[in-house]
Amino acid sequence: MKATLRNLKEINGKRIFIRVDHNVPQDKEGNITDETRIVESLDTIKYCIDKGARVILCSHLGRPKTKADTQYTMAPIVERLKQHLAGVSITLSNDCIGEEVTTQVNALKSGEILYLENIRFYPEETKNDEKFAEELSKLCDYYINDAFGAAHRAHASTEGIAHFVPAVAGFLMEREIKILGEAINAPKRPFTLITGGKKISDKIGVLENVMKFADNILIGGGLAYTFAKAAGGSVGNSIVDNESIDYCKTLLDNAKKNKVNFIVGTDCVAGDNFAPDANTRIFDTNDIRDGWEGLDIGPKTIEEFKKVIKTSGTIIWCGPLGVAEFPAFANGSREIGQAVVDSGAITIAGGGDTAFTMVTLGFAPKFTHISTGGGASLELLEGKVLPGIEILLDAKFTEI
Repeated sequence: MKATLRNLKEINGKRIFIRVDHNVPQDKEGNITDETRIVESLDTIKYCIDKGARVILCSHLGRPKTKADTQYTMAPIVERLKQHLAGVSITLSNDCIGEEVTTQVNALKSGEILYLENIRFYPEETKNDEKFAEELSKLCDYYINDAFGAAHRAHASTEGIAHFVPAVAGFLMEREIKILGEAINAPKRPFTLITGGKKISDKIGVLENVMKFADNILIGGGLAYTFAKAAGGSVGNSIVDNESIDYCKTLLDNAKKNKVNFIVGTDCVAGDNFAPDANTRIFDTNDIRDGWEGLDIGPKTIEEFKKVIKTSGTIIWCGPLGVAEFPAFANGSREIGQAVVDSGAITIAGGGDTAFTMVTLGFAPKFTHISTGGGASLELLEGKVLPGIEILLDAKFTEI
């Protein structure tokens, strides 16, 4: 287990650099459409403020190429954070490093926050440039990584900086490691993975690793059509990962060898075009007429999945089962979401699309855990070591 901010003996007056993941979705006008990641980071921030720390917050937002990409400014994030931390002084810096930033940090009083501008305005961030990471480290006495959603990336603000200052986990990072770790390494059985999405290739690592310990694997979404085509079926205009067709057969063989109950959706709700007002029709997944594309799991699949879910002890759901943003194709996600929260199992939603769907449909509060990490959650399921976690001090350091 990794050390956390509780292991920091005294932080009153100390400069605490907290790497958060405030890479939240926004609409065309710059309005935040899902603040989950901001809300989940508040416990760590409040703890440090209450202890009298001088806090430096750092996050990325989007994929800017240069500082000229001003639409990726952290300003909307800062404004939303001010709503949650009323009465706390929060200032947005114009930069991430340099004399001006150093002056602003040194001017901070206990309980105040300086929010650095988008860390990805610097290409040195994603390159994990050593000198850049060292410059960041000079801003602080301690480093806290609370950005689970970026923990799978060895970037300057997620891994590089931790080579220069004592580095521990924040409360969100601690929860993610504990809950996901226990679900994977010591699950309450039966263990069920529900997965969907577009490409088998995106899930190969997950499926291969989970296959070693899962009791059930339920396949929906775009993945089901690739399996159907691999079995010789007709899938109309449905999305297919053609490069993975042969591999689907290998996965099915591995499921038999590992005695995993591997269920691919047998029917779907199809549309005559990819649009919210498309005409709809139910087809067997392996017999979809030309001109139609599967956009949601069908009633038979829903009932098959429900039977497995009802008897599960641990359920991890990663990957959408349909185009839930279109009401006509959201029924599968709604029905399975309800079955999951009613199951009495340990329930985890991993991956950005799945988490967003559960929030949108109102199931999020009833889940045991909604992971804030898309890629990070998947890489944990793949059995990979995440660099942003690996670099943190071990819990054996009881006081730092």
